[in-house]
Amino acid sequence: MQGTAQKGTVYLVGAGPGDPDLLTLRASRLLASADVVLYDDLVPDAVLALCGEQVERTSVGKRCGQPRTTQTGIHRLMIDNARAKKSVVRLKSGDPLVFGRAAEELAALYEAEIPVEIVPGISAVFAAGAAMQLPLTDRRSASRLVLVAGHHASDKTAAPPLWTGVLPPDATLAIYMPGRDPAAIAAELRRAGIPDDMPCVAISRAATPQQQVQAARLHSFAQLSFGASPVLVLVGRAMESALV
Repeated sequence: MQGTAQKGTVYLVGAGPGDPDLLTLRASRLLASADVVLYDDLVPDAVLALCGEQVERTSVGKRCGQPRTTQTGIHRLMIDNARAKKSVVRLKSGDPLVFGRAAEELAALYEAEIPVEIVPGISAVFAAGAAMQLPLTDRRSASRLVLVAGHHASDKTAAPPLWTGVLPPDATLAIYMPGRDPAAIAAELRRAGIPDDMPCVAISRAATPQQQVQAARLHSFAQLSFGASPVLVLVGRAMESALV
């Protein structure tokens, strides 16, 4: 079958938000034909069910800052399996290139001279917008989309602020991995000069059957209680319809 996984190659594959119907055809074919699949904790069983019977599946996920497998360990698993002439799918939640540590994994594979291919997936912000039928941009109110992460590399002494300076009035700010404290997020956004009447939306497990959506203006955002991880926060005037 054309498009099957090639021996000795590593594929960084996006699993999307968790609905197997939202995988690319390329991702589905690779899962069916690979020898090894190294998957994140947030990849659900419904996606893993697409793996072929021959696939050796290994969870390499990390949650709540407590790694089960170190990043260096993930690099070693990819490289060792590829050198053993196995085809390897590194299956990542969302899109590999959006806050998925792809830069580190690519660097390790390049240094080891391992062939690699990237297969994109639907990132959380796009899955959330589609599931809520909520445009992320709108020529009447938002012509920019800004992606930021609330979680940073463990070797940083202090996480930088979510946003510095003035948020452009025509921007939608998408905050990945925002943490579990809505009050702290609200306070930080206020310090950045975002007005109290700005619409904010918190989406838990976007585009899955477990999706939860909560919306409030910034002045009330601290009162929200986030659902289960992963959580995404959207801030901007384009979110106005979510408050209705």
